[in-house]
Amino acid sequence: MSYDEPLRLPVAAIPDGCRDWTAGRAGVWSAALPPRWSFLGVRRSVAAALSTFALCAGAWAAMLGGLWPFVAAGFAVYVLWVLARPELVWAGAPALLLALALEARSLPWVVTAVVAFVVVVTWAAVAVRLRARSGQLERALEAAGDTTARTPDADAVLRRGRFLLPVGLTVLGLGVLTGATAGLWGTPDDQRGSWVVAIYLAGLAVTALASAWLGRHRALALRRAPAPVLRVLVRDDAQGTTEVYAADDLAAVRPLFTVDLTSYDGEEPDEDEDDDEDDADGEAGDEELERLLDAVDDDTPGPVREAVLYGAPFDGAELVVVSADEDPDQPPLTEWSTGPVRPLSPSAGMRRAAKEKAREEQSRQLEEQARELVVDRPPVPVRRWRAGWLDWLAAALLVLWGAWFVGLWLSESGAPLWKLALLGVLGLYGVVRVPMKLAWRITADRSGLWVTGLRGPRHVPWDDFRSVRRQSFELKLRWRGDNWSVAAPRWAWFERRQGLVHPYDALAAELTAMRTDPALRPTGESTAPERGRPLWPLALVLGLVWAAVLVVWG
Repeated sequence: MSYDEPLRLPVAAIPDGCRDWTAGRAGVWSAALPPRWSFLGVRRSVAAALSTFALCAGAWAAMLGGLWPFVAAGFAVYVLWVLARPELVWAGAPALLLALALEARSLPWVVTAVVAFVVVVTWAAVAVRLRARSGQLERALEAAGDTTARTPDADAVLRRGRFLLPVGLTVLGLGVLTGATAGLWGTPDDQRGSWVVAIYLAGLAVTALASAWLGRHRALALRRAPAPVLRVLVRDDAQGTTEVYAADDLAAVRPLFTVDLTSYDGEEPDEDEDDDEDDADGEAGDEELERLLDAVDDDTPGPVREAVLYGAPFDGAELVVVSADEDPDQPPLTEWSTGPVRPLSPSAGMRRAAKEKAREEQSRQLEEQARELVVDRPPVPVRRWRAGWLDWLAAALLVLWGAWFVGLWLSESGAPLWKLALLGVLGLYGVVRVPMKLAWRITADRSGLWVTGLRGPRHVPWDDFRSVRRQSFELKLRWRGDNWSVAAPRWAWFERRQGLVHPYDALAAELTAMRTDPALRPTGESTAPERGRPLWPLALVLGLVWAAVLVVWG
């Protein structure tokens, strides 16, 4: 799609006097962003990975080195707060330093000094990041001028925070349960490890509850009074995150910030509606959900659209965005933020745009290669794909992981019942996933796809087939009402350097070509042997082997 002609927003949807947030004014706003070392651009996946690593290291130190569980778990939670929820660092840093001071006598001075240094330095970096927010807010207000407007649907029921609140309470309950049962664990080391997990879960619960409160508080503040407004351009990336551009950045060269949005913040349904109306609304809702899922599964960015921002953007802000719908027959789309604004520095924004274009170009080339391959190949009655050596490697790694757990937890006879129960649950996961990794099969014929399953191959008609894509390590298929996935190792950097194509990418490209062009589909009907066999016999054998291992070692 050409990005030099954004989808137009109707004039009636633009508040009177609303200014364009041009590249010049946006550049002044970007100049107020904090430096990169303030952890501004850390991705959530990286924050979660580093926090998990800190938890594992802390649990090991608590179980073997005698580190106080509060310090071990608290540091892991603190890492998460520094990277993903800096507002909580003001309380977390002093608490962690106090805990270190109380524990200093029983720890080597080097450990205490290093941890204290890390806490103080990151605390200072977060202070710089939070202090820069006032400058961003001031420059955004200057760009908007005196123009303000009430947010659309300001009187509608607010749902911000409804998801995180029960999640936080559930995780808190799990943490309390883990701490209450810590004395039932076998050895003192296990008990200390359980307290580390309990305190970490409590920290995650505090994170979720605080995020719910902050988001809801800022969303309510945005609704109470007229908010500043700015005209911008927006575009949804391949993962569904909204990128915001300056109003005159027609080529979508440099995103200013990203934000997650939803359009579900509307009125509660009327319980007195007739059954017929409920059925019609349900069908319309299903169709809308399918449309949204199709847009998310489309592995290309959406078109550039005109939009109006309600609220001054800054790091962590809440916004309302009214934008042109991708369907020109639909009215303007009103969306509320479901997460904080995440600014991008000029260099980070340009790298993001360049990476997105490179990934889009690679996807386009794969689809063209697959289409050429299918067009040049003589018509075939049936086309099949099956597990390869990468899938077998993934299965071997999963089995080795299970064997490591058995060797670690059942090194001595007479293991506690809770260990056997937990290993049994983990074994159920392996029993289901290993057969899929070893023997998955996708068969395409004239009628549709046949996808391997435990109870047998499932038939997916071509009309119900929605999308297929490789996302990270997973190959994902989606059809009307259901989906299927399998995972295998992938090293993107090595693939780019060597000019290799991951098998999942090739499969996804070829299936996508068949989905979009019926002339490229197979011409015959597949037989039962070609569709693959049920995987439950293999799963049953693996389950019996796992049970025997637990009985012998337990």
